[in-house]
Amino acid sequence: MTGIVVVSGNPRTGSRTSTLAVAVGEAIAEQLGSPQPHVIEVGSLGAGLLTPGDEATKAAVAVISEANLLVVATPTYKGGYTGVLKVLLDQLPAQALSGKLAVPVVTAGVAPQATAAETLLRQLLVELGAIVVRPGLPVVESDLPESTAIAQKYAAALDW
Repeated sequence: MTGIVVVSGNPRTGSRTSTLAVAVGEAIAEQLGSPQPHVIEVGSLGAGLLTPGDEATKAAVAVISEANLLVVATPTYKGGYTGVLKVLLDQLPAQALSGKLAVPVVTAGVAPQATAAETLLRQLLVELGAIVVRPGLPVVESDLPESTAIAQKYAAALDW
């Protein structure tokens, strides 16, 4: 098992969504006394996401499959999660996340949009068999400068 894995579904590496997701993963690791999380930046996989047999994509899928806990983050695109995140997760076999904890993290311009997209991401993770932590973490863009504080408060409030 890999422990905690952060999957940032932003097409752009090093995004504010990624910063929040990593902060959440680190805060959860601290709460649980776990090693620092492994981070997958989906945007860095590029065209390999669509290339059968791409080694980097296969490695990302393997790390996700071996995780104990996933922090899956996405900005809101057209009312839902990003296409690149969906393409990566579509490469997992049915029930690949069975028994794994998953934390959905979503960023958006306004709260209702973030909450709606978090619900869609939650449904996708459940479809893959994950045990999705409630509540997820929808965050509005104006709050992203406070990512570390938001992550620490969120992790402290989770009932493990």
